[in-house]
Amino acid sequence: MSARVRALVLCTALVLALLLTAALAPLPYSVAYPGMTANVLGADKGKPVITITGAGTRKTAGQLRMTSIVATGPDASVHLSDVLLAWFRTDEAAMPREAVYPVGSNTEEIAEHNARQMRQSQDTATAAALGRLGRSAKDIKVKLSLADVGGPSAGLMFALGITDKLAGDGKGGDLTGGRTVAGTGTIDADGKVGAVGGVPLKTQAAHRDGATVFLVPEQECADARAELPKGMRLIPVTTLDGAVKALTALRTKGATVPSC
Repeated sequence: MSARVRALVLCTALVLALLLTAALAPLPYSVAYPGMTANVLGADKGKPVITITGAGTRKTAGQLRMTSIVATGPDASVHLSDVLLAWFRTDEAAMPREAVYPVGSNTEEIAEHNARQMRQSQDTATAAALGRLGRSAKDIKVKLSLADVGGPSAGLMFALGITDKLAGDGKGGDLTGGRTVAGTGTIDADGKVGAVGGVPLKTQAAHRDGATVFLVPEQECADARAELPKGMRLIPVTTLDGAVKALTALRTKGATVPSC
C-alpha cells in the first residue's frame, strides 16, 4: 500500500470516527412538542380556571384556550439523530436548551422558576384586564387556577378570559362569538402583549383541540405561518385592547380583521 493510500485511509477513518462521535454525543438541545391547551373560561381538574369575587360575572359561550409546549428535560440526552428528525417533522422542534430552560439546571429549580412566572403572569393579566375595564383591584378579586402549567405565556388568554367574564364585548356579546379561540402571549400590567416562542407547535396544539382562530404576538407572525394547520386563522395582536377589538371585528359583518 502506497503512502498516499495509507494517508487517505487514515483520514477517512478519522472523519468517520468524528462523525460517529458527533452522532453519539449529547447536544445542548431540547426537543419540543405540542402541549396541552386549556379553556380559561371553563374548569381545569374540577376547578374554575377563573374565579371572580366582588363583581357580577357573565355566562360565557365559546372557548378561550391557552396553549403550551412540552419539551425534553434539562438533563435528557438529545443526539444528532433527534435534532435531524425534529427538523424534518412539523410536530417537533429542536430548540437550544437555554431557550427552553433559561434558569436553573435541575427540574426543581426550573419548576420553581416557571411557577413564579405563572403567578406573575396571573397578577399582570388581572391588572391589565381590570385596568382596561376601569375596574378597581381593591373591590374585585380574581383567582386563577391552572394546574401543571408554568411560565408567562398564558397572560394574554387569562386577561381575555377575565375581560369576557366581566364585560364580554361591552355590548352584551361574547368575545369568542361562540368560537373556540386559542392564543399565546405574555402581557404586562398596561396590556402590552409580548413574544413567547414555540408558536408553530402551539398552533398545532390549538388545532388538535378544536380552535379555528389563533391570537399571536405580532412579532411572531412569520413563525406562526411556518407550520400553520389548515383552516386556522391567525390574528396578530400587540395589546389586550387590540385583541378585544380584533375578536369583536371577527364577528362583525364588514369589519376589518387584522391578519398575519
